[in-house]
Amino acid sequence: MAAGTELTPSEYIQHHLTFFEKPIGDGGFWTINIDSVITAALLGVIGLGFLWWVVRSATSGVPGKRQAFVELLIEFIDDQVKGVFHHGDRNRFVAPAALTVFVWVVLMNAMDFLPIDIITKPLGWIGLHEWRPVPTADVNTTFALSLSVWLLMIGFAISAKGFFGWIHELFCAPFGKNPLLWPANFLFNLVEYISKPLSHSLRLFGNMYAGEILFLLLWMWAATGLAGTIFGSILGLGWAIFHILIVLLQAYIFMMLTVVYVAMAHEHH
Repeated sequence: MAAGTELTPSEYIQHHLTFFEKPIGDGGFWTINIDSVITAALLGVIGLGFLWWVVRSATSGVPGKRQAFVELLIEFIDDQVKGVFHHGDRNRFVAPAALTVFVWVVLMNAMDFLPIDIITKPLGWIGLHEWRPVPTADVNTTFALSLSVWLLMIGFAISAKGFFGWIHELFCAPFGKNPLLWPANFLFNLVEYISKPLSHSLRLFGNMYAGEILFLLLWMWAATGLAGTIFGSILGLGWAIFHILIVLLQAYIFMMLTVVYVAMAHEHH
């Protein structure tokens, strides 16, 4: 990837960190990042379509490479869920949800490996001059994912304890049932409920955003001359190899926290 010669380094980075936005009404807070939404949706369809394709062609005999890979993936996710979730049939919802989250987040993270100019230049030919291809480098995407998990957590808590049981726990745990302790209990639980989606989303966003910045800096350096091309390419390749671990690790952490939060929702205090 080469930086455009008509742009300064700061303009180049700023250009590639600009979203393709669609304001709602007067804009401001209510703005949709079209690039994040479309890319995430397409990757979700690709991921689920691949798994569906493999499952439809599955055989009870000797599995092919694709089937063996998917079976290993499903077995790995199921083992992780089995070690955390002990509140019913995990295969009914929790394990499939964990598999979906892991595959989807891996695919979104992996968009960071594609050279940004190869993606954005063809889009520029049709008038899309701003397009960020890594959905998880957008805090709106990661926060939307974490809020979905947060709503699932509350839903499972109400299903396991009943609505009034959940409300009772908000005001009577962990310090006791004395009415004088209700405000302290509620504030304690409120902090916990607010911190979970924040930490869940910002951890993934921070790692992917930092990776995106580093790739831009390295590829921009690679366009500064022969020495820059050599050293920038070597460092870029090294970072890409190391980034494979980050892509998989962050998807794994996000998936495991999803399972942990759902499991915690079933616990009674």
